[in-house]
Amino acid sequence: MKKYAPYVILFLFAAMLWNMFAWSGDMAVNLDGEHIDGPLGFLLATLFAGGGTLLAAFISMIVAVVLAVVFAGVGAILIGSLAIGAVVLALVISPLLLPLVVPVAIVWYVMRRSRRVDLNKAAAA
Repeated sequence: MKKYAPYVILFLFAAMLWNMFAWSGDMAVNLDGEHIDGPLGFLLATLFAGGGTLLAAFISMIVAVVLAVVFAGVGAILIGSLAIGAVVLALVISPLLLPLVVPVAIVWYVMRRSRRVDLNKAAAA
């Protein structure tokens, strides 16, 4: 199948091109009430469709850039306000957390002390 795949792809591409250029009976354009069909209608319809697609892609990129800038600013403001709110909340409930903080501080001190003793033994050796 690997030997035949390029030939099959080439044949399908040739058939697509033949269908596109040899039979354009369905494409027609209506400009100011004047019906244009045939090869000129095909050309105009392709031109207008391609131009519309390019215009839509350009507008989508511009909108994406604007939204990225706007949402980045909103995100920075949101994260900053959440950080300020977290600090305020911690200040408000810190007296209530004192019974919880004392055992954590003791465990932290013991672990740090044992690590320091291990480092001093390693440095002496």
